[in-house]
Amino acid sequence: MSKITVEEKGHVLMVGLNRPDKVNAFDLDMYMQLAEALGKLHHSRDLRCGLLFAHGKHFTAGLDLPEWVAVFSAGRFPELPEGLCCPFGLDENRRVGKPLVMAIQGICYTIGLELMLAADVRVASADTRFGQIEVKRGIYPVGGATVRLYQEIGWGNAMLYLLTGDEISAEEAFRMGLVQKVTAPGEQFGQALLIAERIAEQAPLGVQASLLSARLARSEGTEKAISRLLPDLQPIMNSEDAQEGLLSFIERRKARFKGL
Repeated sequence: MSKITVEEKGHVLMVGLNRPDKVNAFDLDMYMQLAEALGKLHHSRDLRCGLLFAHGKHFTAGLDLPEWVAVFSAGRFPELPEGLCCPFGLDENRRVGKPLVMAIQGICYTIGLELMLAADVRVASADTRFGQIEVKRGIYPVGGATVRLYQEIGWGNAMLYLLTGDEISAEEAFRMGLVQKVTAPGEQFGQALLIAERIAEQAPLGVQASLLSARLARSEGTEKAISRLLPDLQPIMNSEDAQEGLLSFIERRKARFKGL
């Protein structure tokens, strides 16, 4: 049985962690299969948004640490074949270029939280318990938490949880902006899917350009991002979707975008 499920629903690719008997403990197979699924999302013209979720009661108990000892001791992540995307999005050249929505429930530790930080919109069940608990295991986070968490929730809040390994409740995560919506238990997937489908209805070129611009501002600064605004809009203005957007505005109807 695959440790990552992959299913298309319209223009949305639904990707599920599928090791519930091990509390979705994240091993090397899952890392590679997730990278493959994200590569499919990135390269397929028909797919416009991803939805990452988990089968079972919990999102993930975190890294299956014994499997990762050799990787961490070697000082590098497993090499990804051509066409696959980095699950953590740490390599901008191998990062999925389409939006990723997440649905989270139950326990969400270590790599689960770092996958959240690499995603774009997060929906959590009210019973979710987040934890960046590597310091309790003798190591520290290397999947992006040390460079992204403070950007999301502020320096002091990030240091509180990174340095103590304390849990974060869904309510507190929402208050700090770590998650965008909190639902009743069991409703997180449906809410996340609605958001993913809403994103997929919009103009794909415009959505991807918006995502790229925002990421550029975060990684290289606002001046760099501002300098690319109009130059990156120019080729989009010649697209069929831009023409359709204008016509739908004039004709007062919903646009039908093709990604062309």
